[in-house]
Amino acid sequence: MKEFRIFAHRGASGTQPENTLRSFRKAIELGAEWVELDVHAVEGRLIVFHDNRLDRRTDGTGRVEDRSLAYIRSLDAGEGEKIPLLGEAMDLLAGRAGVNVELKGERTALPAADFLRDAILHSGWDPDRILVSSFDRSELSDFKSRCPDIRIGALFKEIPADLKTVKDDLGCHSIHLGRNQAENSVVATVHGLGMKVYVYTVNRVKDYERMREMGVDGIFTDFPERFWPNKNATNLGYLSKRDS
Repeated sequence: MKEFRIFAHRGASGTQPENTLRSFRKAIELGAEWVELDVHAVEGRLIVFHDNRLDRRTDGTGRVEDRSLAYIRSLDAGEGEKIPLLGEAMDLLAGRAGVNVELKGERTALPAADFLRDAILHSGWDPDRILVSSFDRSELSDFKSRCPDIRIGALFKEIPADLKTVKDDLGCHSIHLGRNQAENSVVATVHGLGMKVYVYTVNRVKDYERMREMGVDGIFTDFPERFWPNKNATNLGYLSKRDS
């Protein structure tokens, strides 16, 4: 039976402060089998945060890369939550859910590769339970050269004309597309190249059903509870019709 993955986007971010331990913990409580999160490198450490600036999601200000790790760790990321280190998030998820680590900040590929390789060697992480993605092809290339055993996914806001080149150059496991870019012909092309198609960000039941009918391999959602259970491709179950 074909697997259909539902990634809890930045955790259960529809109801919890995004990219926080609270959000990841809630996603696990809801039954999430995969969690997506974003990372930046600051002073050689990987922090879990989406934006390039701190202003939207914290009580701090400024560009992430311009601030010290101590300052960033002192901030409130929502409801008293701190910006976690990737290690803290991985410790929480270990044995409970797979993780999609999106390389968000500049020059995150190599520290992420070193960290995740160590997680596999010394912390018992199964490489099949880790997926690394980015909009930046050079970052993906750097990551893959350092850590070839971990699967990578290329993120796109627009469908590139050179999908075969992307596959050949990067050895991608998956292509990640916005829901408005996902079409039957694109899905068929990607599948024909031997890659998976994961679609972001799907929060409405009607969009979810359209993706299932289209044959994509999974979705990213802020509300994972709306689409459980998802054990197999024939099960279109969800708990409510909110925002349908």
